[in-house]
Amino acid sequence: MVTLIIGKKGSGKTKKLIQLANEAVAKSSGNVVVIEKGSGLTYDVTHKARLVDTDVYGIKGYPMLLGFISGICAGNYDVTDIFVDSTFKIATEGVEGIEEFVTQLDALSKESEAHITLLISSDEAALPGGLKAVCEEI
Repeated sequence: MVTLIIGKKGSGKTKKLIQLANEAVAKSSGNVVVIEKGSGLTYDVTHKARLVDTDVYGIKGYPMLLGFISGICAGNYDVTDIFVDSTFKIATEGVEGIEEFVTQLDALSKESEAHITLLISSDEAALPGGLKAVCEEI
């Protein structure tokens, strides 16, 4: 399952991600991964979650991010939750291509049985219609 947490900059999306990631760690019998651009969440997310900085690995764009998340799932069969902060900073294509990316992530999520949550800085109205079913507006 893929969930999008959407809202404008400063609306509390990252605080929600921190809360969700820490809750997931507490109840997960596997691993929780938090993907971010930079290392701003180091002191907010519990050390039991795996924090990954996309800048370290040169991840840019939806195809690379999809491959990166696929690799995480392939290399570690007990990943239960993956959280991606600042999706549009990692994939600068923004709204262009998001629907296909989410469709591909949904297939990966079902295959790997990992729940994937993306933080999107946008209004729900600006997103393609097919994504509205998986959105949670902040």
